[in-house]
Amino acid sequence: MADIHIEREHPLGLPEARKVAFKWAEQVEEKFDMQCTYEEGDTCDEVSFTRSGVKGTLMVAKDRFVLDAHLGFLLGAFKDRIESEIVKNLDALINKAPAAKKKPAVK
Repeated sequence: MADIHIEREHPLGLPEARKVAFKWAEQVEEKFDMQCTYEEGDTCDEVSFTRSGVKGTLMVAKDRFVLDAHLGFLLGAFKDRIESEIVKNLDALINKAPAAKKKPAVK
């Protein structure tokens, strides 16, 4: 079994990060026939995804995404390609999202 671990920091804040995670889940459901479930929490959310040969989670926080996936024997041979596709898609979604507005400094 092959494992994938990806961490990405972002400046989005939790509300915008949720939008990115929902979009990511929609994409993997459509493109890779994944089944995704989304659970919202107070400080972070979790997207669980699965299909034959793949099982994993995407943790969504105000300042980072953490993806952990376990690939079965057959898909393990394609680990590098799968990982690079996940990185490319997640990075594209993060870069498209508007950054959270910072509060102006008090003088």
